[in-house]
Amino acid sequence: MNGAPTLTDFPALGPRLTFFTGGTALRGLSRELTRHTHNSVHLITTFDSGGSSAVLRRAFAMPAVGDIRNRLLALADSAVVPAAVLDFCACRLPAEGDDLPENVASILGAAPSCSGKKASADFLRRQLAGLGRAGHRVWKSMPGVFADALRLHLNFFLSRMPGDFDPYRACFGNLLLAGGYLHHKRSFDPVLAFFSRLLQTRGVVRPIVRESLHLAAELDDGSVLVGQHLFRALPRPVRRLFLTVHEPERLNEQDCLELPATPCRPPLAPAAGVYLSSAGAVCYPMGSFYTSVLANLLPQGVGSTVAEADCPKIFIPNSGSDAELLGLSVAGQAAMILRHLREDAPEAPTERLLHHVLIDSRHGRYEGGLGEEVRKSISDMGLNIVDRHIVCENNPQYHEPELTARALLDLLPGKAAEI
Repeated sequence: MNGAPTLTDFPALGPRLTFFTGGTALRGLSRELTRHTHNSVHLITTFDSGGSSAVLRRAFAMPAVGDIRNRLLALADSAVVPAAVLDFCACRLPAEGDDLPENVASILGAAPSCSGKKASADFLRRQLAGLGRAGHRVWKSMPGVFADALRLHLNFFLSRMPGDFDPYRACFGNLLLAGGYLHHKRSFDPVLAFFSRLLQTRGVVRPIVRESLHLAAELDDGSVLVGQHLFRALPRPVRRLFLTVHEPERLNEQDCLELPATPCRPPLAPAAGVYLSSAGAVCYPMGSFYTSVLANLLPQGVGSTVAEADCPKIFIPNSGSDAELLGLSVAGQAAMILRHLREDAPEAPTERLLHHVLIDSRHGRYEGGLGEEVRKSISDMGLNIVDRHIVCENNPQYHEPELTARALLDLLPGKAAEI
C-alpha cells in the first residue's frame, strides 16, 4: 500500500472486534490481536461447573471466573506488568493427591522440604492464609503497587473463605477475582475495571450476564443435561441449549442427567450490551461450540443487539476435534447460531445476524467435512464462505494467530487492516 500505515502502527485506534467466547481456544488470537488493536472486546461465559470453578460456585453461589481470568491475562501488557505478577495470577495449587510443585512451593514460601511432597487441604489453607500477610516473601518479588493490589484482593477472599474450603486446584487469579466480586457486593464491573487497569489489558473483558446460572441442554432424545462440566462427554447430540438456576455442583452426576431443569432468559449484562451494540465486527470464534460460543447467545437481548449492530458478523468454526459437536457439520453449526439468536430476535433476517463463515479448506479438518452438500447448505442460508490460510499446517487442531487476525481484519468494511 505504498507505505500506508497499518493497524499495527496505531493499535490504540484499532477496531472493536467483539467476540462471544470462553475457554482457552482464543488465547493465542487474543494476544496476537493486541498488535493490531487495543479495542477488542471479549464477552465471556460464566457458566463453568467443574473443577475449582465448582468449588468457588458452591462456596459463594457466584458465577464462574476462570475464563475471565484467563482472558485478562492473555490481554495483559507483559511489557509493563512484571512476570512475577502474571505468574502469580496464573498459578494453581496442586490437585488432591499430587505433589506440591516446586514453583508453587516457592510462591507459597513453603519450606524446601515440602516441594515434591503431597500437601493436605489444611496445609494449603494455612499457606493461603499466610499469603495474606504483608511480610510474605512472594510480595517482595513485585513492585509495591502490584503487590499491594493483589494482596488486598486476596484478603477480600480470605476474609470470606469458609473454614472447610477445598483448596485443591485453586487458581490464585480466580481467588483474587472472587474476592473483589464479593467485596463489591457481587458486582463484576468494579473489580474488572480495577484489574484491567492494573494489568494494562489491551482490550475489554466482560461477563455476558450478571447472574449465577448454569448451562443445560435438551438432547435429541428429549432428555435434559444440566451442568457445563457434563458437556465434555455428551451422550447424544444437542437439540437446544438453555440456562437454568439449577445448581448441578450440589448434585451427583446421575442427578444432573435426570434433573428437570427450568429454562430462564437472563438479560444481557448492561456493560456487555454497550460494547456489543458498538462493535466494529461480531465474531463467533473457534472454541468449544456449545460451552464457549453458543452459551453466550442465550441471554435476552443478545440476538436483538447483534441484529442492530451495523457491522460484519463472522463465524470461525473449529478445526480438528471438538467433543461437543458429535457430527454437527459447519452448516449445522451456522444454523444453530442463527436459531439461538432468533430466539431473541425472531424476525431478524440472516444478513443482520451472520455474514461470513471463515474456513481453511486446505489445512483445516472440519466436522462433517466441507463437501458440496455442506457448502450448498451454507450458501442457501445466505452466508458467504471465506477460504483463507488460518489453520496450522502441521496441526489442524489449532489456528495460526497471526493469519487468523489478518483474515478477520480483512473482512472489516473498507478492509480495515489498513487505515
